[in-house]
Amino acid sequence: MTPRVKALLQLALLCRCWRKATPDDPALEPVRAVVEHAWRQPDFPRLLAHSPGSARPFALVWAALAPDAAASGARREVLERLAADGYLTPRRKSPYLHLGTRFYAELAGLGHELASYEELYADSVLARADGVPAAELDVCQVTDTVFYLSDYGFRATGLDTRARQRALRVVERLTDHCVREDAWEYAAKLLLAQHCLGSDPLRTPSGTAALGMLAGAASPDGSIPGKTARGRAPASATPQVYFRWAYQPTLVTALTTLLLTADRRPHPVPTTASPTARRTR
Repeated sequence: MTPRVKALLQLALLCRCWRKATPDDPALEPVRAVVEHAWRQPDFPRLLAHSPGSARPFALVWAALAPDAAASGARREVLERLAADGYLTPRRKSPYLHLGTRFYAELAGLGHELASYEELYADSVLARADGVPAAELDVCQVTDTVFYLSDYGFRATGLDTRARQRALRVVERLTDHCVREDAWEYAAKLLLAQHCLGSDPLRTPSGTAALGMLAGAASPDGSIPGKTARGRAPASATPQVYFRWAYQPTLVTALTTLLLTADRRPHPVPTTASPTARRTR
């Protein structure tokens, strides 16, 4: 899949969260217009199939993030094909893929036969991370687990207080590690994960260190020039080459910044309610 297609999917996620966090923000409109224009292109679903191994997960993401104004017959066809193929069943999925499939299936309004969030969290890397060295943990799996459980901070995770605090300790430990490694993109994801777990990363030592690092890494135009300090775009990069280096860390940092600062609204209140209450089998 091309960087442009991946960037559009991430931009659509940013647009969705932006609309939920600050729906009246006039700065949202040009972003929304770009997303709607892209989703109206008839060849977009075909572009998702260029990587056979990831075609179905990305097709589900594309359908789930489709703006209301750009919903089409192509979206319905994609969803019907995924259901007919049995993609919305466990079928040897890893716990990580299983969890992401459930999140986006529900976002798309689909019924499914997937496990509960409670079961999927218990099988996740995050739930088993105590004692594992930070360098051996998969940051994307840890943060995405938090994002899917909490819908990027728009609902409580469903974890009880003890589990939530344990998860937060793992995330803060990883944040410290990523600051030491100058891992810009991962640090931005971990800041957002702290927020989604009910913490305020603007007030934690690991959070303030990561924010300071990202502020120092930003280019004059606000973009983040690479995933890490060592993996940044060369000074000689053309705009097209720079885009390939910068789009993902920039969009992740933009999403994090948006959700950390949107009206400084109260954080999700942790609950002891079981995520099985959200089952839609």
